Amino acid sequence: MKPHFHRVPVKSENSFSIRHEQASGFGTVWHYHPELELHYLIKGKGVRLIGDNISNFSDGELILLGENLPHIWRMKEEANASVEVIVIHFLPDCLGSGLLHLPEAYLLPRLFERAKKGLVIEGEAKEKVIQLMHEAVEAQNLDRLIILLSILKILAETPEKTGITSGHAFYKSNDLETLRLNKIYDFTLANYQDDINLQQVAAIANLGVTSFCRYFKLMTRKTYNDFLVEIRISHACRFLIEDRLATEVICFECGFNNVSNFYRHFKKVTDMTPLEYKKKYLYKSEPQLA
Repeated sequence: MKPHFHRVPVKSENSFSIRHEQASGFGTVWHYHPELELHYLIKGKGVRLIGDNISNFSDGELILLGENLPHIWRMKEEANASVEVIVIHFLPDCLGSGLLHLPEAYLLPRLFERAKKGLVIEGEAKEKVIQLMHEAVEAQNLDRLIILLSILKILAETPEKTGITSGHAFYKSNDLETLRLNKIYDFTLANYQDDINLQQVAAIANLGVTSFCRYFKLMTRKTYNDFLVEIRISHACRFLIEDRLATEVICFECGFNNVSNFYRHFKKVTDMTPLEYKKKYLYKSEPQLA
């Protein structure tokens, strides 16, 4: 999928951007920018696309995105849904290009290179960074720079970070292609529970079926069917973690036409069965007795 270039607004008196926002949702354009993005989700649930990865997101997630890594967050569609985030955007050399060449700062270029595939931050490092991000929102002058450098120190030194994508190469797009792919994506998110056929989605793209299949594979490096299955499985994962529906019900809620087919695709995408997924991601979050 070809992303759209986004210009991050930065005030002339600042070297980088810090925003604490509450809104009804995120932007709707698949995009990239030269700034790294540190994204702390205080409140919100839905599906995110980062590079070639499709995953659920929920409250408390902390992610570092590298320069020019395409991404989009889509909110869960429900009444009164809202999102609250703290986001820091910064160029690699925002603290001075000389900093990255200092022998004491050798870990920073390594961090920025790893971030090109996206990083999920966990554990104690996550808690420390979140606290500093809250402080950064109100900080002024030198305090802003000191806090950012402190955040980068934690991120560079901690082993508590996990990669998100398998690669970071992508095609840049023009506005027409961005619009077409956004229509395809919007249609899929709105109708993933239904029996979507290639004729329908090809018509959305104003292409014949054969041309559409070739086009989508070129843009996204996967077939449309693979993309649709990943979207369905990502929603199934969310339902499993919410633990309100039986697995057999989730199967049909997410657009699969039989349980065995659902289990096969779930195993292929997540490398786990639905029960194994629940044990790993649901039960580990429950409070433990002392």
